[in-house]
Amino acid sequence: MRTITLINGDGIGPEISDAVVKIIEAAGLKIDWDLQTAGADVIEAEGVPLPERVLNSIKKNKIALKAPVTTPIGKGFRSVNVQLRKDLDLYANLRPCKNLPNIKTKFDNVDIVVVRENTEDLYAGIERQVDENTAESIKIITRNASERIAQFAFEYALKNNRKEVCCVTKANIMKLSDGLFLECFRKVAQNYTQINTREILVDNLCMQLVQNPRQFDVLVLPNLYGDIVSDLCAGLIGGLGVAQGANIGLDCAVFEPVHGSAPDIKGQNKANPTALLLSAIEMLRYIGENIYAERIEAALFKTLKSGICTCDLGGMASTTQFADAIIKNL
Repeated sequence: MRTITLINGDGIGPEISDAVVKIIEAAGLKIDWDLQTAGADVIEAEGVPLPERVLNSIKKNKIALKAPVTTPIGKGFRSVNVQLRKDLDLYANLRPCKNLPNIKTKFDNVDIVVVRENTEDLYAGIERQVDENTAESIKIITRNASERIAQFAFEYALKNNRKEVCCVTKANIMKLSDGLFLECFRKVAQNYTQINTREILVDNLCMQLVQNPRQFDVLVLPNLYGDIVSDLCAGLIGGLGVAQGANIGLDCAVFEPVHGSAPDIKGQNKANPTALLLSAIEMLRYIGENIYAERIEAALFKTLKSGICTCDLGGMASTTQFADAIIKNL
């Protein structure tokens, strides 16, 4: 039996975590879940939002499934997500964005994979107060991080029969930082001549995505652009409630939904577990449990096709009702 770290988060995190664990167990896969808590709820007891025990658990088990954790805006503790990615060197953020059955969107046949550099850029968190009227943030782009995320994108494209990798920057303005990211992409691309390459400015990309998203395949971006563009792509397929994600490093991988902890609906049994379930399906494929991944995905798709969904997608099902429907379709 494999041991996997489960960070059940806060807000709606525990509710959707329970639903996903229930579905995986119903599929017949035996997992020893190493339950770990993090976020605002543990600060009072342990003094920090991300205790060392959580990091140690992931380092030991190598794989984690993580529900959303609240990040205060403008004040308070630093993002647990960002700290996890930095402390574990989870340098690649992978966010597939593909249409799901029976979810109405403006475009059909969207199938985009966002590969986001995960460790630097403005997310390095290097800020200072210059004076009472001026604050400064420093953008960090390094050759090492840029080359390895470009290589990750090309390797992903190669393994998944993708035809093109598109590099997204603002190198016309930030000629040194984004210019270095683009330079590294071009260098790595020389080793993957079987895959088409493309370069685009991030503002043009956003316009093109809302006009004709089907033209894009794999996107590789620095951290900040990747964060923004992945949410835009989530909007193309039905919203954050169906947007999966993975943070992958050389030694560990953490799978999590893109959406936040939605504390406004905490405890109301109305949260959509789809994004966490899709993240779990990607996790199962990552660890080689492909048969269970396919079974659970097929049951999810059958449930959506039948019209059963949560309120964020226009349905009436509660979190538990939706999970039970998926289990019935296994």
